[in-house]
Amino acid sequence: QVQLAESGGGLVQAGGSLRLSCAASRRTFNTQAMGWFRQNPGKEREFVATIAWNGETTDYADAVKGRFTISRDNAKDTVYLQMNSLRPEDTAVYYCAAAPSIVMLKRQQITYWGQGTQVTISS
Repeated sequence: QVQLAESGGGLVQAGGSLRLSCAASRRTFNTQAMGWFRQNPGKEREFVATIAWNGETTDYADAVKGRFTISRDNAKDTVYLQMNSLRPEDTAVYYCAAAPSIVMLKRQQITYWGQGTQVTISS
């Protein structure tokens, strides 16, 4: 059983930055595509960003392109989400996820979910 633990959430002003981290509990993380989703109460969970197992391919939701960057360090079993130029509409609980491929991750065919970290952007 792989566990994913997110950290780095918090409260920042609009225009600020945050970096989320997601640490995996086992080395099988290195074979998985990883990604981030976000969700607000009463709304569906939405895709934010994903990265292939080797870091060579990334994809982003249109709403975050040019502002967010996903990366991973397989030596540390950790994936990151650097979030810049944050907007109030980025406020959500952010979830880390693992899946066998980017395609499956974007379809929310998820193998493992993290428990989420709250990100709040004040205007």
